[in-house]
Amino acid sequence: MHAVALQGIKKHFGAVRANDGVDLTVEAGTVHGLIGENGAGKSTLMAILYGYYQADEGRIEVNGQAVQIRNSHEAIALGIGMVHQHFMLVDNLSALDNVLLGAEPSWNLKAGQAQVRAGLDQLMQQTGLHVRLDDRVDALPVGELQRLEILKALYRGARILILDEPTAVLTPQETQALFEVLRRLREQGTTILLITHKLKEVMALCDAVTVMRAGKVVHRCAIADTDAAGLAEAMVGRKVVLGREAGSAHAADAAPLLSASGLSLRSHQGVPLLHQVSLQLRPGEIVGVAGVSGNGQSELLEVLSGLHAPEAGELQLGGERFAPGRWLHPRRARELGLAHVPEDRHACGLVLGFPAWETAGLGYQQLPKYRKGFFGLNGAALREACATMMERFDVRPRDPLLGSSKFSGGNQQKLILAREIGESPKVLLVGQPTRGVDIGAIEFIHGQLRRLRDAGCAVLVVSSELDEILALADRVLVMNAGHITGELAIEDCDERKLGLLMAAQPEAA
Repeated sequence: MHAVALQGIKKHFGAVRANDGVDLTVEAGTVHGLIGENGAGKSTLMAILYGYYQADEGRIEVNGQAVQIRNSHEAIALGIGMVHQHFMLVDNLSALDNVLLGAEPSWNLKAGQAQVRAGLDQLMQQTGLHVRLDDRVDALPVGELQRLEILKALYRGARILILDEPTAVLTPQETQALFEVLRRLREQGTTILLITHKLKEVMALCDAVTVMRAGKVVHRCAIADTDAAGLAEAMVGRKVVLGREAGSAHAADAAPLLSASGLSLRSHQGVPLLHQVSLQLRPGEIVGVAGVSGNGQSELLEVLSGLHAPEAGELQLGGERFAPGRWLHPRRARELGLAHVPEDRHACGLVLGFPAWETAGLGYQQLPKYRKGFFGLNGAALREACATMMERFDVRPRDPLLGSSKFSGGNQQKLILAREIGESPKVLLVGQPTRGVDIGAIEFIHGQLRRLRDAGCAVLVVSSELDEILALADRVLVMNAGHITGELAIEDCDERKLGLLMAAQPEAA
């Protein structure tokens, strides 16, 4: 039986045809992959199924019955749950209260908490989705937040579960643990719709797959009848080349453009985050930083870019020396030719309420070409610059007036990269360059980073994807618990060596 059948779904946003006559059928008790480039219409289609949007035309059937889904409450009542790429959780509440919120079984809060706890304890035993219910959400690791979101949907009765880029912020270990849970849910009869860009995951987990491009379904098949290369070509409409390319020659003895030594940092609670970290970035090289998320990589980027000052250590950039008490300021960093693409694009890379043209100028609004008078901004110049960035980096839709929040995650990422690369930096720091980005955009972003390297820039890439590190880096640093546990030339790297260093195993050396 079909758990979901969507027929002739159309949805327009102004002139943009997000869904253009989409048909999608999902068998009950299967994992169905929904893939396509950023902006292909996948998330819009699932938002219609979950009641966030109303289709302009089309028919929806759930478990063989025609239904109208006017809001998420009606979707939940039909047994549909959705876990978003960016978690919908209240940070200062406990995990238990996040599940309780909006689904209170009683006016008596204490009794309601006890009832929800009993239900969650049973669900955790059945599914293996274990979460510390009494901990505040902002104290939980990202993998546990993902499990909490799934638990929340299941507690509300979801038998059809929509997962939007569920592994975008997970480590490889967390991804494997999640997949085991999803397989168990499938065995228990749950139907899972998986929106993802990671074709290896589609091949490993899904029973069937539907490919969308430009708002239309262009391919559908059983997983047994396809392979990753075929799916990539269907997504992009051409052959896609990923993997390692020959690097440009760079002088190993060239003077470093950035040099850091002895960087140490503690959290407000006194927990060591960085301990005696030293590194150098030379012109014409990409240095990759590998490690399981949460081992100091984020803090390293923040210190090097001037967002945080360390307790100890020093930094040399552009002929200037910086030390605690007189640390690098982000504005000075830009003046010295350092650009930064942050790991969390929503928190640090853009302002969601700004139109795209304002996001395109963030951090560079003081440049003379963007000034008008003493205090004013030259909006026309910023809009023109944004339009040029969108054309060069294939940001879709190419509308500088569109709100930053209206772009897909991959197109937001391309806009931030266009802004930071556009001023031809001498040093580029990039955190998670392709997180939540489709395969065509990955190919494009990797190409831009290589071109910047070949032009003499020093590029530092932090990525939780080992495949990405191995494809891009000329040299690899590995971090564990705030330490650099090893440094390898790329020709000496393989996944086993990197994995041992990530776990701080001495036999990796």
